[in-house]
Amino acid sequence: MTHQQENKMVIGVSSRALFDLTVENEIFERDGLRAYCSYQVEHEQDILKPGPGFGLIKSLLKLNAYRPGKRLVDVIIMSRNSPDSSLRVFNSIAHYGLDITRSVLVSGASLAPYLAAFHTDLFLSAYEDDVRSAIDSGIAAGIICTEHKIQGILPQPGTVPQREESGRAQVIPMTPRPHPEIRIAFDGDAVLFTDESEMIFKEKGLSAFEENERNRAREPLAEGPFASFLKKLSGLQRELGAEDCPIRTALVTSRCAPAHERVLRTMRAWNVRMDEAFFLGGLEKRDVLKAFGAQIFFDDQSVHTLSAAQSVPAARVPYGRAAGGPHSLGESLAEK
Repeated sequence: MTHQQENKMVIGVSSRALFDLTVENEIFERDGLRAYCSYQVEHEQDILKPGPGFGLIKSLLKLNAYRPGKRLVDVIIMSRNSPDSSLRVFNSIAHYGLDITRSVLVSGASLAPYLAAFHTDLFLSAYEDDVRSAIDSGIAAGIICTEHKIQGILPQPGTVPQREESGRAQVIPMTPRPHPEIRIAFDGDAVLFTDESEMIFKEKGLSAFEENERNRAREPLAEGPFASFLKKLSGLQRELGAEDCPIRTALVTSRCAPAHERVLRTMRAWNVRMDEAFFLGGLEKRDVLKAFGAQIFFDDQSVHTLSAAQSVPAARVPYGRAAGGPHSLGESLAEK
């Protein structure tokens, strides 16, 4: 049977990105592969809890209901698990009613060769080497944060948390408002764009960076590792229609004026839709991402993803020479 890939978004997701495998990963790191596999087989009827990428994947799969007879999104489990130890993952997929039928199970081998074979547009994993290989192959990919979990009581849609006099949180209704099913946020430099401008800051300082962006304001930024994914996402938005589109995107960047104009003109040159943009000038990203309701946030620096992951799912993009560096543009702008 021929599998049509044209205009379809293909998402590759690892089992650790889709489900909470914290306990299982601890067994693997402490006792080794054999103990891990035995545990998975012994517990294969136990349903796994949702992991950091679960909400995004579930929402993306719902897009297929918007075009009956045409799949807009295909999700593929891409796992280092062996086929024999994977039944628990498949049982959990069936339990949650996720329309995932394809899988790549490689028993510890590299997943990189199979990403292009499946025409993958986005790959989410907890393994940095697989993600780096994906980016080197021109595929948008992120290392999903599993270190932090949202603390406290989370409000249900259409509610807002309030404090009682006793100090305990209660959830009370608020006026419902339309809320798109899918909300994806991106950093700019070294994610949507290359790290060329970021490196000017690293090597020459903030003044040189701002002067460069001001002088080249009408010159589109070069495409980074997530440019193609954003363009495909924007294509899906156009197909679904501007009115009540279930996909909403946001740019959340440490840039600020005068470095904003080049970014906005780049979006225009790429003919992509960016629904919201936040030029923070070094302010904390986490609160903005929480207010936006991001189902995932992509950033190249761990200082931002680890902070964001305490409120929303986040994934680090290991791209560029400055990725994970100790001193960032955002830190410098915060000092202005």
